[in-house]
Amino acid sequence: MEVKPGYKQTEVGVIPEDWNVAQLGDLKPFVTSGSRGWASYYSERGDLFVRITNLSRGSIYLDLTDCKFVKLPAEAREGVRTQLNEHDVLISITADIGIVGYVDKSVPSPAYINQHIALVRFDSSKTSGRFVSYFLASEKPQKLFRASTDTGAKAGMSLLTVQKIKTALPPLPEQFTIATALSDVDGLLGGLDRLIAKKRDLKQAAMQQLLTGQTRLPGFHGDWVPLNMADNSTLKARIGWQGLTTAEYLKTGDYFLVTGTDFSEGRIAWSSCCFVAAQRYTQDRNIQLRAKDILLTKDGTIGKVAYVDHLPALATLNSGVFVIRPKNEAYDPHFFYYILTSHIFDEFLNKLAAGSTISHLYQKDFVTFSFLVPPSLPEQTAIAKVLTEMDGELAVLEQRREKTRALKQAMMQELLTGRTRII
Repeated sequence: MEVKPGYKQTEVGVIPEDWNVAQLGDLKPFVTSGSRGWASYYSERGDLFVRITNLSRGSIYLDLTDCKFVKLPAEAREGVRTQLNEHDVLISITADIGIVGYVDKSVPSPAYINQHIALVRFDSSKTSGRFVSYFLASEKPQKLFRASTDTGAKAGMSLLTVQKIKTALPPLPEQFTIATALSDVDGLLGGLDRLIAKKRDLKQAAMQQLLTGQTRLPGFHGDWVPLNMADNSTLKARIGWQGLTTAEYLKTGDYFLVTGTDFSEGRIAWSSCCFVAAQRYTQDRNIQLRAKDILLTKDGTIGKVAYVDHLPALATLNSGVFVIRPKNEAYDPHFFYYILTSHIFDEFLNKLAAGSTISHLYQKDFVTFSFLVPPSLPEQTAIAKVLTEMDGELAVLEQRREKTRALKQAMMQELLTGRTRII
C-alpha cells in the first residue's frame, strides 16, 4: 500500500513520520496488578475497589455506578502497591480482556484494583496516560491487543505481555492536545447520558403519577373505573396453530411477519422483520395487523410490548405474540400500551411467576389482568399524549447521543492515526 508523503507504515498502522512506536515497557512505566484475597476487606463503606465491571468499552472513564468498597487495616501493605493515582492506565487482563480505563480526578482517593486489572503508570512529564488510554481503546490497537493475548485453558494476559503492547506516540504536546479534544467529546457524551437518565427518571415518575390517578391532568374529574381484559379486549395469536415453520420465514416479500425479536423501544423494527407468503397472511384475518394494535410477547421473553404506530406494508404475526385490541372503544390503545410498560403490569406478571419460572403467558391468565382507568377516553388519550411527548424528547436526545458517539469514533480514527493534525 502506498503511503502518502510525511507518513510511514508501522506495526500499529500508518502514522506521521514524527510519531514513534513503542512498547509500553519501553516507556519505563510502573506496572502491577491487584492481588487476591481482597474479599476479607470488603465493606459497605470505605475506599473504592475497582473491578472489571467499572471499565467500559464505550469510554475510557470509569463507570462508578456499581461500586464495591474495601476497608484496609493499617498494617496492610497491598494497599501501597495497588493504590490508584491520577493518570493511571487500567487494562483488564482476565476474562473480558483488553478493556481500557483511565483514572481521572473524578475517581475518589484512595482507590484500589483487583487481580483482574493491570495498572500502568507513566512518567507524566514524558507520556500522557490519557492519550495512551484513548489509543489502546481504538480499533486498530484493540485488534493487536487481542492478538497478543496469552493462550491457554483460561484466557488471560500476563503483566509481561501487557508491557509488550505497542502504542503510537506523537510528541508530548500533541498527545495532550489529542487527548483533550477526545475528552471534550466524552464530556458531551457524559452530559447527554446524564440528561437522558434524568429524562427517563422524570418519565417513570410521570407514569407512576398519571397511570394511577395520583396526579390528574387539568380539566378531568371523576372516579377511575375497573377495566379487565376478559370483558374489554380481543386477543389473537393463532398463526402458530396453523403450522408455520421457520422454512416459511422469507427474506423478502410483500407480507411482513412480526415476531417478538422485532420489538425495539416499544415499536416494531420493520427492517429486522422476515416475510411470509400471501396464503399465510390471508389465512387468519384476525391477526392481520392494524394501526394502533398492541402487541405482547407470550413465549420466551414474555411481557415485551410494542405499539403499532404505522404499517409500512401488510403484516401478520407468529405464534409467540398476542395482538390486543379494545372492544367497542373500551379504552385508548395507546394509553393501554403505557399500562403494559408500567409497574402495574410488572406486578401482575410477578404475581403469575410467584413460586415458578414461567416461559409462556397463557391467554387464560392474561385475561385476568385488571386495573383502573380514567372514566373517559379523552383523559386516557391526554395521558398517552403527555407520555408520548416525553418519549419524543428522549428519542431526540438518544439520536443526538448516537451522532455524538459516531463523531467521537471518527475523531479517534483521524486523530489517533495522525491523519488529521491539530497542533
